[in-house]
Amino acid sequence: MSVATPVRTDPPGETGRDPFFDNAKFLAIALVVSGHLIEDLRDVAVAHAAYFYVYVFHMPLFIVLSGYLSRNFTFSSGKARKLISTLAVPYVLFELAYSLPRLVMYGKLEISLLDPYYLTWFLMSLFLWRLSTPVWQQLRWPLAVAVGLSLLSGTSSLPDELSMNRTLALLPFYVLGLMLRPEHFALLRRRGMRIAGAAVLAAGAAAALVLHTEVRTEWIRWRHANEAIGVDDLTGSLVRLGLLAAGALLVAAFLAVTPSGRTWYSGLGAATMYAYLLHGFVVKAAERYYGDWAATVPGVAAVALCGAGLAALLCTPPVRRAARWAVEPRMSWAFTRLRRPA
Repeated sequence: MSVATPVRTDPPGETGRDPFFDNAKFLAIALVVSGHLIEDLRDVAVAHAAYFYVYVFHMPLFIVLSGYLSRNFTFSSGKARKLISTLAVPYVLFELAYSLPRLVMYGKLEISLLDPYYLTWFLMSLFLWRLSTPVWQQLRWPLAVAVGLSLLSGTSSLPDELSMNRTLALLPFYVLGLMLRPEHFALLRRRGMRIAGAAVLAAGAAAALVLHTEVRTEWIRWRHANEAIGVDDLTGSLVRLGLLAAGALLVAAFLAVTPSGRTWYSGLGAATMYAYLLHGFVVKAAERYYGDWAATVPGVAAVALCGAGLAALLCTPPVRRAARWAVEPRMSWAFTRLRRPA
């Protein structure tokens, strides 16, 4: 999801980008969009199982990649300006934009820039994670500290402002991304790891079919404290630790089976933020018009496929040109001139 320039792990293509990361981001955003579209169809068992399965690792995948691509973040003028123009400003614009459908559909107009609504939580959390990057790079055991903070966040009812529950709960995935190196991704590309990754993904899907009715949906959304979900802190911490481990394992498996060469969707993977921020409007509208046909296994499959198609469409150049003013606004007019070192 990150807009930073990826660190190459093999010779780049004509564009200078490693297609592996773009492939992974596009496949991940296809899962995100499809997952959101079938969310309202969870009365169908297969839809509920698929929703549960995808939510265990689809945002952790984006967060790991964002952490990896943020390893060179500093508080220099250029980096700070990019942080403002690619996260802070789009956050404000889309927080305001998503308040309009809520007004039309539910008769509620609530605007709070500190309390992210719907999809915008990711921009807020990524902004805070990226700001914290230099801190994690100074610690001896950053991942252990991040996991500790994640587990502790479940023991308290944190305020909704700044999306604190999700920001702290999902923090280990960002820190994990910061710790990864090109050789780790090279390891995942080995044939044996690809076979193992496919087996892990298949086993995860089978487990989701068995367990999806036994695990409360709120666990995979990371929005509430243990008490709000109805368990004590010891049980809650064990569940959270298990989900962190499961998410990391599925992320590794997903990356292992991701194509490393250029594909027809590699170019689309460079624009996943467009699909992420724009698809919510389609999802909110589509949910109001699902017919009985959608609440069937073929209907769920059709809706999921439409989600993948929608993700591709929203990453295409025409959409990017039309929405660039909001997703990647040009903010040079708002900044002072960069001073070159003498």
